[in-house]
Amino acid sequence: MEGGMMSFVFFGAMFLIMYFFMIRPQMQRQKREKKFQESLSRGMWVVTTAGIHGKVVDISGDSIVTLETGAGKIRFERSAISQELTAARYGKEEKK
Repeated sequence: MEGGMMSFVFFGAMFLIMYFFMIRPQMQRQKREKKFQESLSRGMWVVTTAGIHGKVVDISGDSIVTLETGAGKIRFERSAISQELTAARYGKEEKK
Protein backbone atom coordinates (compact mmCIF):
# COMPACT_ATOMS: atom_id res chain seq x y z
CA MET A 1 0.00 0.00 0.00
CA GLU A 2 2.71 2.42 0.92
CA GLY A 3 4.51 1.96 -2.42
CA GLY A 4 1.30 2.76 -4.32
CA MET A 5 0.79 5.93 -2.29
CA MET A 6 4.37 7.04 -2.93
CA SER A 7 3.89 6.54 -6.69
CA PHE A 8 0.73 8.63 -6.56
CA VAL A 9 2.51 11.43 -4.67
CA PHE A 10 5.46 11.28 -7.09
CA PHE A 11 3.22 11.60 -10.17
CA GLY A 12 1.27 14.41 -8.52
CA ALA A 13 4.50 16.28 -7.79
CA MET A 14 5.71 15.75 -11.36
CA PHE A 15 2.44 17.18 -12.71
CA LEU A 16 2.73 20.26 -10.47
CA ILE A 17 6.32 20.84 -11.57
CA MET A 18 5.34 20.54 -15.25
CA TYR A 19 2.38 22.88 -14.71
CA PHE A 20 4.36 25.64 -13.02
CA PHE A 21 7.44 25.46 -15.25
CA MET A 22 5.93 24.65 -18.66
CA ILE A 23 2.15 24.92 -18.99
CA ARG A 24 1.40 28.06 -16.95
CA PRO A 25 4.12 30.28 -18.50
CA GLN A 26 3.01 29.22 -21.99
CA MET A 27 -0.61 30.11 -21.21
CA GLN A 28 0.44 33.52 -19.84
CA ARG A 29 2.53 34.22 -22.95
CA GLN A 30 -0.41 33.33 -25.19
CA LYS A 31 -2.70 35.70 -23.25
CA ARG A 32 -0.18 38.57 -23.56
CA GLU A 33 0.26 37.90 -27.28
CA LYS A 34 -3.50 37.84 -27.89
CA LYS A 35 -3.97 41.09 -25.95
CA PHE A 36 -1.16 42.69 -27.97
CA GLN A 37 -2.67 41.52 -31.28
CA GLU A 38 -6.02 43.04 -30.31
CA SER A 39 -4.35 46.37 -29.50
CA LEU A 40 -2.54 46.79 -32.84
CA SER A 41 -2.77 50.25 -34.34
CA ARG A 42 -1.45 52.10 -37.36
CA GLY A 43 2.13 53.32 -37.08
CA MET A 44 3.36 50.54 -34.80
CA TRP A 45 6.60 48.79 -35.75
CA VAL A 46 6.12 45.04 -35.38
CA VAL A 47 7.69 41.69 -36.19
CA THR A 48 5.72 38.71 -37.49
CA THR A 49 6.02 35.11 -36.36
CA ALA A 50 8.04 34.53 -39.55
CA GLY A 51 10.54 37.23 -38.52
CA ILE A 52 9.45 39.93 -40.98
CA HIS A 53 9.85 43.46 -39.60
CA GLY A 54 7.54 46.23 -40.72
CA LYS A 55 5.31 49.15 -39.90
CA VAL A 56 1.53 48.73 -39.62
CA VAL A 57 -0.02 50.91 -42.34
CA ASP A 58 -3.57 49.54 -42.43
CA ILE A 59 -5.88 47.27 -40.45
CA SER A 60 -8.77 45.91 -42.52
CA GLY A 61 -11.72 44.30 -40.81
CA ASP A 62 -11.04 42.09 -37.84
CA SER A 63 -8.10 40.08 -39.06
CA ILE A 64 -6.08 41.61 -41.94
CA VAL A 65 -3.05 43.78 -41.16
CA THR A 66 -0.98 45.45 -43.89
CA LEU A 67 2.71 45.97 -43.10
CA GLU A 68 5.13 48.20 -44.96
CA THR A 69 8.46 46.43 -45.23
CA GLY A 70 11.63 47.00 -47.20
CA ALA A 71 10.16 44.81 -49.94
CA GLY A 72 6.87 46.72 -50.13
CA LYS A 73 3.48 46.28 -48.54
CA ILE A 74 2.50 42.81 -47.35
CA ARG A 75 -0.83 41.64 -45.90
CA PHE A 76 -0.90 39.34 -42.87
CA GLU A 77 -3.45 37.81 -40.56
CA ARG A 78 -3.54 39.62 -37.22
CA SER A 79 -2.55 36.36 -35.52
CA ALA A 80 0.76 36.34 -37.47
CA ILE A 81 1.97 39.49 -35.68
CA SER A 82 4.26 38.42 -32.86
CA GLN A 83 5.58 41.47 -31.02
CA GLU A 84 5.99 45.23 -31.09
CA LEU A 85 9.32 46.85 -31.92
CA THR A 86 8.33 50.52 -31.71
CA ALA A 87 9.82 51.36 -28.33
CA ALA A 88 12.37 48.58 -28.04
CA ARG A 89 14.02 49.04 -31.43
CA TYR A 90 13.28 52.54 -32.65
CA GLY A 91 13.16 54.56 -29.45
CA LYS A 92 10.24 56.94 -29.32
CA GLU A 93 7.23 56.31 -31.50
CA GLU A 94 7.27 58.16 -34.81
CA LYS A 95 4.76 60.99 -35.19
CA LYS A 96 3.12 62.00 -38.45
